[in-house]
Amino acid sequence: MTQPFHGQINPPARLLMGPGPVNVHPRVLRAMAADMLGQFDPEMTDYMNQTMDLYRQVFMTANRWTMLVDGTARAGIEAALVSLVEPGMKLLIVRAGRFGLLLSEIAARIGAEIATLDIPWGEVATLEQIEAAIRTHRPQVLACIHGDTSTTMAQPLDGLGALCRQYDVLSYVDATATLGGMPVATDCWGVDVVSGGLQKCMGGPPGSSPITISDRAAAHIFARRHVEAGIRGSDTADGTRLRIASNYLDLAMIMDYWSERRLNHHTEATSMLYAAREAARVMLEEGLDARFARHAAASKAMGAGLRAMGLELFGSDMHRMTNVTGVYIPQGIDGERVRARMREDFEIEIGSAFGPLQGRIWRIGAMGYNAEKHKVLLTLGALEAVLRAEGYGFTAGAGVDAALATYNA
Repeated sequence: MTQPFHGQINPPARLLMGPGPVNVHPRVLRAMAADMLGQFDPEMTDYMNQTMDLYRQVFMTANRWTMLVDGTARAGIEAALVSLVEPGMKLLIVRAGRFGLLLSEIAARIGAEIATLDIPWGEVATLEQIEAAIRTHRPQVLACIHGDTSTTMAQPLDGLGALCRQYDVLSYVDATATLGGMPVATDCWGVDVVSGGLQKCMGGPPGSSPITISDRAAAHIFARRHVEAGIRGSDTADGTRLRIASNYLDLAMIMDYWSERRLNHHTEATSMLYAAREAARVMLEEGLDARFARHAAASKAMGAGLRAMGLELFGSDMHRMTNVTGVYIPQGIDGERVRARMREDFEIEIGSAFGPLQGRIWRIGAMGYNAEKHKVLLTLGALEAVLRAEGYGFTAGAGVDAALATYNA
């Protein structure tokens, strides 16, 4: 039987203006095309060391243990939780959207005793609410999301680390959607573990999860170390606590691999390391303040343009992420038909929503390589054309003009 011979991959040149992934920076794509190296080649291990140094700057931290987990951003989330939380350990989760709920899904599989602080979608938790939940539940670990793209809100984290240390609680923050676009001030926040991804504000592809770990959290994780039989040496010392349940996502073993010992864990995803390294270089060459300002300017312009079209934004301006904007779908407009026409007529993608917001809002991103003036204006112009064609009335050009005004102010 003749088998089909599928053609060479040739995806459309689509502008990805949803909640992620986004278009990859050309320098990152070029870096991924570089040759392979053996995992113990001195050039390769030097690239690993350089990547650690670069991501200390990205995470705004002095943490020694700053590295990559091979896998999409969810691999970093799961590595953090499975390595911090033992079965039966109490974990407090701040939940205010889909990805807070994801933390519960992962924690339940670990066998954690889960307590939650549930916040309505579109709102954020106050430090007082978090402290009250800690006092009520007395967890060993607290986990939360910095920016939840399902709601487009950013959780304030100033003071969280100090609060957790006051109650002897280890803290974990998922910064997948904000790393590279908003300050992820690890040391200023005082949090113990932060993980992220490349596919949003970092302007890279999905497949690598940068992570940073405090010395305090590292000591806890190494107390759970168990070295594989095939790589054990006579000087191997396992930890005294319960072994980490995952092999691939075992941060103790991954940390040993990234340490001077180079204790083999898995074959490093070389092309993804190249991508992560170059994405960080692009960011740091731009400068952190300039990078954050560029995202904030794109967000301001996007919001102004949408409002000028008579559309209502979702959530509070005070806590809005600077890379994703939620906007209500107008009454009588088919939201999925609009998204389809944006793709088919303009090769622009905008996002739908999850859970209680499904069918109620679009999520429009401007992040990483796409947080640019012309890409914001192109998206607004296309959305104007589609909405007018769908019978939604407003002054033609109002959205683009309003966005331009914010850039020219």
